[in-house]
Amino acid sequence: MTWTIDIERIAGILEGEATIEPGLNAVRASNWQGKSSFIASLETALGVATPLTEGRENGRVRLEAPEESLTVELERTAEGVVRSGTPYLDDEYDVVRAELFACLDETNPVRRAVRNGENLESVLLEPLDFQNIDERIADLERERERVGSTLSKAEEAAKRLPAAQEKVTRLEAELAELRDRHEELSEGDSGPETDRSDLAQARSDRQQAENRIERLERSIERTEERLAEKRAELEGIDVDDDADYADDLEAAREKLRTAKRDREVLQSVYSATELVLEENRLDLVTDVEREVTGDTVVCWTCGSEASRAGVEERLDGLGERIATARARVESARASVENVEAKRENHEQARRRRDDLEAAVADLEETLADHRRSLESAQHRREEAIERVEDLSEAVDETVEAVTDVESEIKYREAELDDAAAELSQLEDRARRRETLADERERVDDEITELRNRKDRIAFEAREAFETAMRDLLSRFDTGFETARLTGDFDLVVARDGREASLDALSEGELELLGFVAALAGYESFDVAETVPILLVDSVGGLADDNLHTLISYLEPRTDYLVFTVYPEYAAFDGAEIDPSEWRVATDLRRVDD
Repeated sequence: MTWTIDIERIAGILEGEATIEPGLNAVRASNWQGKSSFIASLETALGVATPLTEGRENGRVRLEAPEESLTVELERTAEGVVRSGTPYLDDEYDVVRAELFACLDETNPVRRAVRNGENLESVLLEPLDFQNIDERIADLERERERVGSTLSKAEEAAKRLPAAQEKVTRLEAELAELRDRHEELSEGDSGPETDRSDLAQARSDRQQAENRIERLERSIERTEERLAEKRAELEGIDVDDDADYADDLEAAREKLRTAKRDREVLQSVYSATELVLEENRLDLVTDVEREVTGDTVVCWTCGSEASRAGVEERLDGLGERIATARARVESARASVENVEAKRENHEQARRRRDDLEAAVADLEETLADHRRSLESAQHRREEAIERVEDLSEAVDETVEAVTDVESEIKYREAELDDAAAELSQLEDRARRRETLADERERVDDEITELRNRKDRIAFEAREAFETAMRDLLSRFDTGFETARLTGDFDLVVARDGREASLDALSEGELELLGFVAALAGYESFDVAETVPILLVDSVGGLADDNLHTLISYLEPRTDYLVFTVYPEYAAFDGAEIDPSEWRVATDLRRVDD
């Protein structure tokens, strides 16, 4: 179950190898000995990073895992560092999940966003951008239309079943009566057997031809009506095939992102200034001269003098700008929704046009087939009429009566065969109703699941954050009481029953919040099912006992936990990786840890 990794010219490691055991694996070393470079090498093997050693033209990582062996090579080109080989993860969705929620080094986007006090929505929900949800919904909607059409035919067949069964029963009864009648007439029949049989067959052929003509004429009439309806509907659809909403949609989304950033920047400035004024701590950020007529302060941005009332007045103006920025966000969001709606309407119209064109082509072909069949049936009827006229002269009245019955029997037998075949077809279609209904329900559920996936993942991420936060707060003695993610994914901490600024938190507290946020994504996106390893690096803000507590909290969540520590930290109950035998590039003037 161990992993063996061999490293050449990756990050700061020129040459090195190590064995990773199941459970805890601590990389213990001082600065510039390759701890962080080892984490970067594992990220290279996973497929989430390409940290080729500075000044080197190529590098390589070879990983021997229990169920596979892989090699990843890096090469420096004019366009940058290019990766070849087969990393542990090759699906883009899996790579993004691993980079965000399993590779928790100092550059991890989630930890960085928490340290910078940024909104976490885009970084925690980023994997959803790689699942092509809109395309999958469109495919499922087409499948739903197909299943719905088949289900409608099955339901129509179920409605026609009683009448079809009644027709079969009626024909069987009529056929029995005709056979009895034939037996009675045959007792006095002395006519030529051959003439009688031929006349019966000719009359049966004539009757079948006439029945066939009648059915074809009705089918032609119905097909012409449906064709006219489809053509009329098709003429009413106007679709611009050159229309492309991708640029408009991207522009609207960029405008929305810009509006959100403006709102967040204004809100940050407002909140910080408001907190300083509410706490009456202007002296923390600038010089304050307290006078009877009012406090005079020096602006901490430009150095000019201003009164406290003037600052408060400017703060009120900033609040109005925030309201305006929020309105711009809502307007931009509405624009995005409007363009998305236009794109969806355009796609629906295009699909409907294509369906109608296909339906018109099918109906035209069906109509041509019916007309050819009608012409053939009319020809057969004329031939049958001539034969009946010729054969009728060859039989007497008694024979003719028998022949009429025989002809009727043949006709009824043919009609019964058609009715029985139709009944069997209707029964087959009707039996599929339940299966088709279940299939349509399944497709509906999948569409609903995809449409609700972002909301569900967002909810699960917030729930996972709060669960992890409660668990860790019971283990750590932090300076804040609790923390949560708002509906907009803003990180809010509370101290002494009031909301506190993230700037007031210690480095260790921010690191702890960063890990909790990353674990929220780790749980909500089921990262452990794809990535069996968790990488932790650069947790300098935590004391020895707190680091031990964090590691013991992370260990049960993964098969392999690899983390870096300094020599002064107490030993861990697990494997230790000694980098003393590695050859590192300490002369490249880069800080590795």
